[in-house]
Amino acid sequence: MMEFVTANLAPIMFINLIGFLLLGFPVAFTLAATGILYGLVAIEFNLMQPALFQALPQRIFGIVANDTLLAVPFFTLMGLILERSGMAEDLLDTIGQLFGPVRGGLAIAVVVVGAMLAATTGVISASVISMGLISLPIMLRYGYDRRLATGVIAASGTLSQIIPPSIVLIILADQLGRSIGDMYRGAMVPGLLLTLAYIAYVILLAVIKPKSAPALPPEARIYIEPDGSRGLRSLVVLTLFSSAVSYFATSYYFSTHENAPIDELVVIALLIWGTTALVVALINKRLKLGLLSQIAERVTFVMIPPLFLIFLVLGTIFIGVATPTEGGAMGAVGAIIMAVSRGRLSFKLLSQAMGSTTRLSCFVVFILVGSTIFSLSFRGINGDLWVESLLVDLPGGEMGFLIVVSLLTFFLAFFLDFFELAFIIVPLLGPVADKMGIDLIWFGVLLAVNMQTSFMHPPFGFALFFLRSVAPREDYTDSVTGKTVRRVTTGDIYWGSVPFIIIQILMVVAVLTFPGLVTHYKGGEVQIDASEIQFGVDNTYGDEGGYGYGENPFQ
Repeated sequence: MMEFVTANLAPIMFINLIGFLLLGFPVAFTLAATGILYGLVAIEFNLMQPALFQALPQRIFGIVANDTLLAVPFFTLMGLILERSGMAEDLLDTIGQLFGPVRGGLAIAVVVVGAMLAATTGVISASVISMGLISLPIMLRYGYDRRLATGVIAASGTLSQIIPPSIVLIILADQLGRSIGDMYRGAMVPGLLLTLAYIAYVILLAVIKPKSAPALPPEARIYIEPDGSRGLRSLVVLTLFSSAVSYFATSYYFSTHENAPIDELVVIALLIWGTTALVVALINKRLKLGLLSQIAERVTFVMIPPLFLIFLVLGTIFIGVATPTEGGAMGAVGAIIMAVSRGRLSFKLLSQAMGSTTRLSCFVVFILVGSTIFSLSFRGINGDLWVESLLVDLPGGEMGFLIVVSLLTFFLAFFLDFFELAFIIVPLLGPVADKMGIDLIWFGVLLAVNMQTSFMHPPFGFALFFLRSVAPREDYTDSVTGKTVRRVTTGDIYWGSVPFIIIQILMVVAVLTFPGLVTHYKGGEVQIDASEIQFGVDNTYGDEGGYGYGENPFQ
């Protein structure tokens, strides 16, 4: 029996860890306790040297001193301040009015707002709870199918896990030892495609089953012009004018900076477009020119500032002006400025946001400390070699490895949340993927899209729990229509998530099949042929009569 335990200590340790987590023990303490327990067992069986534990203090200090992880509290604080300052309510109201007259328009508005909140908050609980409180009663009021309404809210909330500046991507980049900026750039296209896929599903369902996603009735449309129109013409004109100004300004910039990367040009174009629209709207409002309709003015003042903040933060990261940590700091300051400009910043709001940020940051650091203790012992008993031996020789080579990892992650996501998956399996799988020559940014984004399903899986999906906490549990009388609205059951929430889980799985397949969706981040890299590198001595100074060969300029 002892020989069996000695020979299989690594798999026993891993299975024991999963068992403790499924029993509900705290993740950080489970990781640390399992690592220390099996480390002591390994020392007793002479499988590990006691001196290895002496490296623990230095490893833990390295976590605390990791500047990269500073991006977590900065982006969290930015998102919480924006969410608590009423940005979500304003966006949902405005975009709901913009798309509401179209079938499925309210659901489309939820997806769009979910994507914008994802690019500002990065916190799934804030997104799901905000949209559940604001948009769910409206969709139920006007006859939306309960499964569609709950599913689109939960799915849109999970976009904050794949669209930068996601905390998930920060942690994955740290665990894989890769640049956060590259991880953000790699995840941008899959995140946007996933958003478009949600919108396409809503449109398709509205066409096939019109009663499941009705249009907003005329009496619910607020921004109507005196002539009875919706005023979309001035919104289109403003958009075209801003686009023209952005095009000519960007063209001039490109003519003077021929080697500017495409990311830089896109960021500059979007910033000029947003600035132009905002300036025109401000001049129109201050001088009372009457050039813009109510909906055009509302869309400009509500949507442009958060979009400007998104482009400022992510744009400076993408073009290399700022590190993710510096970008997060700018985002936090920008969020505070936006809250002040709206007149909604208070000591209570700031205190709540900072308290939540502190709790989440401590949560991440404690799990990372526990993960470090676990991985130290696991590697000490050659657990990494055990994992490598299981995965390297899989049939199908690289693709077989990726398929097995995707299936394993999808299965574990039924029981474990993202943080547990990121801190347990990523450190084990990353070295194997690197040894097989797999691009780790692509691998990280693939895992991120897959792990996103962990928030939607019944019965333990956190997005479903958050939505359940704000969805009506009993029948109630609507305050606007006076009609009785039937409650939302847990079954409605679970079944509503299924179509969106399928869409997420299809996105995993797309990323797996078309790596270019992620690896476009390499487009600006300079390719160097090692065979053409020449070594020699620079004779510049000698030819100009300066220091010749063999002379020391410091003597």
